[in-house]
Amino acid sequence: MSPAKVSDEHVRGWIVPVGGAEDKETDIGILRRFVEISGGKQAKIAIIPTASVLADTGARYEAIFGRLGVQEAFALPFNTREEAQRQEWLDKLDEATAIFLTGGNQLRISAILGGTPVAKAIRRLNAQGVNVGGTSAGAAILSEHMIAYGEAGATPHAGQTSLAPGLGMTNRVIIDQHFRQRDRLGRLLSALSYNPFAVGLGLDEDTAAFIDPDNVIHVTGSDAITVVDPSSLQHSSMPSTPQGKAICITNITLHILTDGARFDLKSRRATPPAAIAED
Repeated sequence: MSPAKVSDEHVRGWIVPVGGAEDKETDIGILRRFVEISGGKQAKIAIIPTASVLADTGARYEAIFGRLGVQEAFALPFNTREEAQRQEWLDKLDEATAIFLTGGNQLRISAILGGTPVAKAIRRLNAQGVNVGGTSAGAAILSEHMIAYGEAGATPHAGQTSLAPGLGMTNRVIIDQHFRQRDRLGRLLSALSYNPFAVGLGLDEDTAAFIDPDNVIHVTGSDAITVVDPSSLQHSSMPSTPQGKAICITNITLHILTDGARFDLKSRRATPPAAIAED
């Protein structure tokens, strides 16, 4: 799914993928910042727990956002494709200043919501200025191309990663979550080797990429984001590498960015926190 066109009278909303296991009890920094950019005390946050099979996931996030002082937080538990047609829930979605997709299994989101009025509404609302975030599986689904599943390991191998269509908030990145905790560098590199147009974002747990309307990433959280920039790639052996064998990739750029750092997806320029503090 391609991103919705942003009209002249609108500014696209923020896109906020979170690496999973975000702090929900003490500082709650990532979710607190999500609330701040979404209207603060006036925020109305729609929670979509479709990725999860746990019945209380939506209610849990309602309580978390409630503690952060939002005007309203409401779960829309789309669990079937039929429910994704419910007009009263679609009308409620239209009231949101922000949308947040929970963790679970990203293929549940794509299989249940893909091609439905819900998926179309999320893209439309983001193009009209509504912020869209997600954690873990809810982060993976945000981009046009989604990592559906893949094997762990630092070295990329042919066939290591399977891709599926995401919700299509942006086509500039491919997102992987729980990144260093689950040793996923190889599968992100494998995904990028198919087509090096996008930037790879490897999100550690309790770390988020706040992508502003100008496509600048603001890193927030307790760990790091691994940014893989293949724009200067000279060679990828993906077309000729047998299944299961290591892929040769040359001349890619890798950044490790921590809280306060930025990355411009247009210029492909990384800025460390110290340089931003000196501005």
